[in-house]
Amino acid sequence: MNYKMTDFEKDSAKSNDTAFRLAWRIPLLLWQTIFFLGPFIFMIAMSFFLVKNYRMVEAFELVNWFKMMGRHTFWSSYWFTLTLASAATVIASAVAFPVAYALAFRVSETTRRCAIFLLIVPFFTSYLVRIFSWYVVLAEAGPLNAMLSDIGFGPFTMLNTSFATIVGYMTLTLPLVLILQTISLANIDRRLIEAAHNLGCGGLRVIITVIFPAARTGFIIAALFVFILSFGDFVSPYYLGGSKPPTLSILIIDTTKSGQQWPRAAVVAIMMMATLFSVAFASIWYAYRKRINV
Repeated sequence: MNYKMTDFEKDSAKSNDTAFRLAWRIPLLLWQTIFFLGPFIFMIAMSFFLVKNYRMVEAFELVNWFKMMGRHTFWSSYWFTLTLASAATVIASAVAFPVAYALAFRVSETTRRCAIFLLIVPFFTSYLVRIFSWYVVLAEAGPLNAMLSDIGFGPFTMLNTSFATIVGYMTLTLPLVLILQTISLANIDRRLIEAAHNLGCGGLRVIITVIFPAARTGFIIAALFVFILSFGDFVSPYYLGGSKPPTLSILIIDTTKSGQQWPRAAVVAIMMMATLFSVAFASIWYAYRKRINV
């Protein structure tokens, strides 16, 4: 004889299930509130404070916004940071693709897993240590210039340049892009590629018409990570780029050192976060728009 649950028992089971799922979400909500939402709200409030006699005074004034938005230094740093981050995004995505393609389609599953593990290893080491290694390598008396001099080139000035900053960004982001692109390509249905080849499509056309659209979501998310990490990075522009011209992260430090102007530094930070949110939401919308429409 089959037992049928009463309406009360069904409602009770649904309530228990809802409470159970909510209990698992509470730690995430607390984490977001304590470590992100709370500091972000305080930073917005602080942007309206005033500094008098090197001390912050609670107020609600727009003077900090007018000061920073009207400074050529801010907009110069903003566009310079945006340009560097965009260039790093394009370069990292382009450099990673051939390697990711080979790992996804040209090697065995075991080799691919080993390669992904090796790509994870750099994250076990300090980013600052890796950047300091590049500081030694790119120096005028460093090993790279020494090798170039042996073949009749150089020495070149590579430190304190945008080139060195981009190298630092690649050190930070390239392993992550390779991992994400490789996973995206490896999950493509091989039958789609075989069908394209059977229809007479060449290798380049298959990549453009089949592989890129199929792996679009993973590629966009990988590029988004590059942009976010590069746009907010402080270490590479400071140690490799020489901090001149300053990126926005360096401008925040310089602003706080100038008369303890934490409210004006908060304005710069809010503009950075507004840019990152805009780029992130636009990228995610574009990456998932077909799924959303369906």
